[in-house]
Amino acid sequence: MAGAGEPAGRVLAERPAPTPGAAIGPPRGLRSRVMAVAMVSDSTHYIPRAVVDRHGIHTVSLYVTWDGHTDREADMHDFGPFYEHLQRASELPSTSQPSNGDFLTVFEPIIERGDDIVSIHLSGGISGTVRSAEQARAHLVEQGVDPARIEVVDSATGCAGHGLMAIAAANAAAAGAGVAEAAARARELRGAMQIIFAVDTLEFLRRGGRIGGAQAWIGSTLRIKPILSIDSQIQPIERVRTSGRAFGRLVDHLLTLHGQGGDIFFIQHIRAPEQAAKMAVRGQEIFGRPPEFVSEIGPVIGAHVGPGLLGVTALPSRLLGPV
Repeated sequence: MAGAGEPAGRVLAERPAPTPGAAIGPPRGLRSRVMAVAMVSDSTHYIPRAVVDRHGIHTVSLYVTWDGHTDREADMHDFGPFYEHLQRASELPSTSQPSNGDFLTVFEPIIERGDDIVSIHLSGGISGTVRSAEQARAHLVEQGVDPARIEVVDSATGCAGHGLMAIAAANAAAAGAGVAEAAARARELRGAMQIIFAVDTLEFLRRGGRIGGAQAWIGSTLRIKPILSIDSQIQPIERVRTSGRAFGRLVDHLLTLHGQGGDIFFIQHIRAPEQAAKMAVRGQEIFGRPPEFVSEIGPVIGAHVGPGLLGVTALPSRLLGPV
């Protein structure tokens, strides 16, 4: 993944010249070239690197503190040691959002070369990441940047959810959309998105303080297999008693989404490659094609949900565009 200050590329779209007198950006006469709308997201999308690079998505990293040290999540290419530590640790790792300075490290070079930004992030209901992005935008506006050149989007979802929103916005920009239209395309996709996921236990969510609407299930129900979603915060969907039933509930969800017009599907997991592979087979039976990607969720989210997560969604490809 591209980290803060390591832009993966950009998506080109025609943009008008900025408001005269802006303090940041190239001289007005240099903005006659074809302008870009750059996509920015954060490391909790967990989209495969090849997809990130293909769409030119800049990734700002969150942080995780574990086993006595702090890592930028975007620099952690092997999640195995972290999850091994998580399973034996008596104290949960802690996570932290990027600073507005981390965002400025990414935003400023984009603005200075004359390009615009759509920045799409993990739900503000479970992380302050989007607020840091908003603070960075406010700083640049104070410095004279036209506010219309940067739009920050609270996805109200997470992981593949806001990553797919960034892809939809990137595809829109590639087709000629400006900032507002590209952001609107991301929000349109969000309106059609229904991600659900199964976790082995609510214990990690409880201990990490991210349990949200599933709080009512705390108690003896820690032994159930919860089915959850994210709609600003963690939301309970259903309780089942076995892993097999949880898997079947996810398959039913894919069947429902296929019946509603979804023709492509996606899988994410935490330390559950065999279950993800089985889901890929069942999904291919439903959709007649393999998943667009299967990817593993990393430490920042994993610290709060624990190993064993399996999540799925499906979408109409006409809303997303090429992956």
